[in-house]
Amino acid sequence: MIHEYAQLLVDQIFDWGYIGIFIMMAIESSFIPFPSEIVLIPAGYLAAQGEMSISLILLAALGGSLVGAFINYFLAFTLGRAFLLRYGKYLFIKEHTLLKMEAFFYNHGHISTFTGRLIPGVRQLISIPAGLARMSLGEFTLFTALGAGIWALVLILLGYFIGENQALIEAYLREITLGVIGFLVILSVVYYAYKKRRG
Repeated sequence: MIHEYAQLLVDQIFDWGYIGIFIMMAIESSFIPFPSEIVLIPAGYLAAQGEMSISLILLAALGGSLVGAFINYFLAFTLGRAFLLRYGKYLFIKEHTLLKMEAFFYNHGHISTFTGRLIPGVRQLISIPAGLARMSLGEFTLFTALGAGIWALVLILLGYFIGENQALIEAYLREITLGVIGFLVILSVVYYAYKKRRG
């Protein structure tokens, strides 16, 4: 039922073109749970059919992701931790999820704003601890744009090359996710070694 509703919503959004993609990615990147795969893989397939442009899809997706991330960042920055712990459930932000995001952010530092954007289940809410920590807006924007851009490009290209084969998409998405996590582990080790050397 939920999948059918989501598909109807996506179909409607695609009637709006790039603006629809921008809106959906802004929703996906904010505190409202919505999988970006539903939007960007079909968009990539449409690009393969010559109906859309990969560069414009990526631009719309990146713009929407930044808007959604800014919503979370400024929400946390303005309202603070106590408010979110008490009332976050009304914004689809559960207390245990917020605590998990905070731990991830403080354990991995500001680079987690980049790495977190590449991990499903973490990516949507990683902006909140960044806002709570009052991370520099310029640094936040840079790391968020890098992470969101890479993830969006992966999904768009997945749809572009194998958009008709659902089984292949599921297999490759799983492998890509595991590969991304492996890459993030290596990146974190390098980052920590660099920070330790400078410190």
